[in-house]
Amino acid sequence: MNRISPRARWTLALLLVFGLVAAACGSSSTKKSDTGTTTAKTKQLASATLNGSGSTFQQAYDETVIQGFKGEQPAVTVTYAGGGSGKGQTDLQAGLVQWAGSDSTVKPADAASYKGPFLYFPTVGAPITISYNVSGVDKLQLSADTIAGIFQGTIKTWDDAAIKTDNPGVSLPSTSITVAHRSDGSGTTAQFTKYLTKAAPTSWKLGTDKTVAWPASEQGGNGNAGVAQIVKGTNGAVGYVDFSDAKAAGLKFAGVKNASGKYVAPSLSAATAAMSTATVNTDLTFDPLDASGATAYPITSPTYILVYTTQSDAAVGNALKGFLNYIYGAGQGLAASVDFAKLPSNILSQAKAQVDKITVS
Repeated sequence: MNRISPRARWTLALLLVFGLVAAACGSSSTKKSDTGTTTAKTKQLASATLNGSGSTFQQAYDETVIQGFKGEQPAVTVTYAGGGSGKGQTDLQAGLVQWAGSDSTVKPADAASYKGPFLYFPTVGAPITISYNVSGVDKLQLSADTIAGIFQGTIKTWDDAAIKTDNPGVSLPSTSITVAHRSDGSGTTAQFTKYLTKAAPTSWKLGTDKTVAWPASEQGGNGNAGVAQIVKGTNGAVGYVDFSDAKAAGLKFAGVKNASGKYVAPSLSAATAAMSTATVNTDLTFDPLDASGATAYPITSPTYILVYTTQSDAAVGNALKGFLNYIYGAGQGLAASVDFAKLPSNILSQAKAQVDKITVS
């Protein structure tokens, strides 16, 4: 039998050591993708459940990122119940959920009802459409004063002089207008009525809040999808509906006259144009309503996730941070697939940085 020289034994030992080290490093920090590219492995979070409720405006986006996040973090369960921004806020106050979806900000008078300081995390934005169903009218444009008259019941038919002024040369029927609005406490209502107070201050008389005193002749729908169904099923109907639900229901929507005097149809690019000009507050809330710019859609709403600043449960706190980081990473790339506009880069960078303000006991 041939003997292995001392030098050869030394060389084999070194090769064995280096091979074991390389294998150990590869199993803990890298993985091969289907394309053969080596990528960093995602740190796996501990088992936790994150229940959320609130805005139906953001619900389609939330459901999409929840599914994507589950693929990366199978030990974390994330749920979202909708119910309107008002419900999300009160559920968070009561400790029934770990996160709330809201399109409207918390009133200063209500802040004391929360169990501690909380943070706003903007996620995406989208147009609030003026969706309509008028037989024979495939293109419509409306100014803020006209929209105000329609929704507070002073403009009652589709051939009203104000609508004709906004639509020269368009044949408008004498069909009665059926107005559909939200019946639940809604951030979409708050944003829509806030727009009217800004853009039509002398015409709009109903104020702004998650609920307002709509005329008794109008119809209420639960959630954005409920309003969309009223509009879809009623000739002569009009309602304010988020872009995602309006498209899903196959509705027609009006171009709206913006602050630059241009009639702009709702779109993701027009929503991005509006958000890009907004001033961001220190708490990361911002207002793109009636934004300047020829291409800005004037009824563009941001939407937020609200969470408590201090998390007493480590698994829940770390899961919340992981979920938010996913939204600010891969989640932004998913926005357009469900008809939402991703955050402008200046807002996105601030939102990412704010995740570190969540403290985990």
